[in-house]
Formats: sequence, C-alpha cells, structure tokens
Amino acid sequence: MAKKNRPKRFYDYSLLFCIIFLMVFGLVMIYSASSYTAQLKFNNAGYFMMRQLTFALIGLGAALVISKVDYHWYARLYRFGYFISYVLMIAVSLVGREVNGKKRWLGVGSFSFQPTEVVKITLIVYLAVLITKMGSEINDWKKVMKVGLLRALPIAAIVGANNLSSGIIIVGIAFVMLFIASRHKVLFYAGGIAAAVVVAIAGPLAILLEKIKVLKPYQLSRIHVWLSPEAYPMDGGYQVLQGLYAIGSGGLFGKGLGESIQKMGFVPEAQNDMIFSIICEELGFFGALCVIMIFLFLISRFVLIANNAPDLLGALIVVGVMAHIAIQVILNIAVVTNTIPNTGITL
Repeated sequence: MAKKNRPKRFYDYSLLFCIIFLMVFGLVMIYSASSYTAQLKFNNAGYFMMRQLTFALIGLGAALVISKVDYHWYARLYRFGYFISYVLMIAVSLVGREVNGKKRWLGVGSFSFQPTEVVKITLIVYLAVLITKMGSEINDWKKVMKVGLLRALPIAAIVGANNLSSGIIIVGIAFVMLFIASRHKVLFYAGGIAAAVVVAIAGPLAILLEKIKVLKPYQLSRIHVWLSPEAYPMDGGYQVLQGLYAIGSGGLFGKGLGESIQKMGFVPEAQNDMIFSIICEELGFFGALCVIMIFLFLISRFVLIANNAPDLLGALIVVGVMAHIAIQVILNIAVVTNTIPNTGITL
C-alpha cells in the first residue's frame, strides 16, 4: 500500500532532450572553435572538447542524483547555504587563485571552481524559501525592497567586487524572482527603466563612478571600448572587433562547420566567451538564430514546469533557474554583438 502512495517521478523529456542537444552541439562547436589553439598549445586538437566533455558527464551525473532528491529537503538548508555563500566569497577574496589579474577561483591541487556559481544556486533556493514563507506579504513593496536590498544586494556586491558580470546575474535572478512573486509590478518597471537610463548614459556615468572608486580602471576601459571599439583596434577593442568581423563574414548560412578563419588565433577565447561569434561565422545568421530558438524553447519548458509545479516553492526554484540561464545567455550574446560592454560571460 505504501508503494502505491509514493509520488510518481517523471522527467520532462522535451527539456531533457533540449539540454542534451545543447551539450552535444556545444561540444562540437568547442572542438571547431578551439582545435587550432589546442593543437598549438597542448599538441592535442581535442583538448578543450575533452575537458568540457568530462565536466558535462559529471554534470549529468550530478543532475541525475539531484533529480531523485525532494527539493523540500534541500530547501531546509537555505540558511546554511546562504551563510556558506558569504564564507566562500570571503575566502576567494583572501586566498583565491588569481587568473588574468582577477581572484575568482578557489581550489586544492588541480581541482578548482568559481564560488560565484555556488552563490547563484544557494541564492535561488534562499529567495524561493523566503518568498514562500512571506506569503501575501510579498505584495507589500516595502517588504520586496527589504528582501532585495538586505538579502540579495549584499552578496551581489561582494561577488561584483571581483566579478561584475556574476554580480549582475545575481541581481537579475533576484529581480526576476521578486517580479514573478509580487502582484505589484510598478516598482519593477521603474527599475527596468532606470537600468535602461543607466545604459544610455553609461559613458559619463562610468567616468564619475571610476573617480569615486566604485568602478575599477579596467572596468572603465571596457565602457570606452564598448562605445568606440574602433578607437582601440589593437588594445581593448581587439576582441570585440574580431568577433564582429566573424559575425559579419558568416553571412546568411555561414562558411560551413569547421571553416572559420577568425578562430585561427584572431578571436581571443574563441572557444570560451566568444564562441557565439564562431557559430555565426560557421553557421551564419540562420545557425545563430536556430541556437537562440533552442534556448527560447528551453525557457518555454521552464515556464511550463513552473506553472505546473506542485507548490509555490517548486515554482520559484524553477523561475530562479530559468532567470539564471536566460540572463547568462542574453548577456553573452549582447557582449559578443557589442550591445553591452564586455563582461566575461560564457555561453
């Protein structure tokens, strides 16, 4: 009798297929974009692809294990996870590994990871539990401001000190979760308009923020490069311009898989932050549009799952994960197309 009353578990196979397809497609494109560089540096054209494959398999295994765990169980650890987020970010500031002049990694021996990725996950669970406990109080804009300013912004500020792009993503996750949970949207619309105004006056605003030590000099230089990349063709604007050349040369249907010229040492980090430019060059506008449509389909499945979640907690966790993925995809594509300043976000 007990077995009959056990809740039925099932997978959204459309979502699962979409994720696996994106992983396989990503491996193919990583090999295509990195084979030249990997051969020169490591004498192994498949170095980056095999490395990514290892992480993909670990990720799939972890996903399978987590899918068997009731989310109400790990939701009980929301305070502990939030506390650990602060501990990890303080640790990375003190003893983190410095890569390209920035402390973003913690590690022991050959193993290392970015604590910011842990922060994003713990914050999603933390906010989901917090909003669920607040109930109808979440419709009070003062309560919304309290949650946003006192819970999400402090950890976002600590993360943003060393990794501005991840800080932006964390703020974006909190914004979307609170927006979905609250009935009163005026405050959020005002925030969106304010963000648009900030982008419009980014140049002079960045100079002011750099003078009062809010922005660092390298961050100010990124703003200048974004506004006039052609003025820095051999310096900060080099990566942006080479990426735009790759996008433009792809045309409607691209040069063909593996036929990119820009990956031959012209586009820095072609297999990493700038891989979308190689997709555009090899597969053209049509291929890039297909990739975007697949991500949109992925987001649509999240919306469907959130709408059919058994409770508010489950729905909010799904919304948080959806916001994380959507924001990261949007930011990466916006950076590669020079719509926003370079933030170092991977696709």
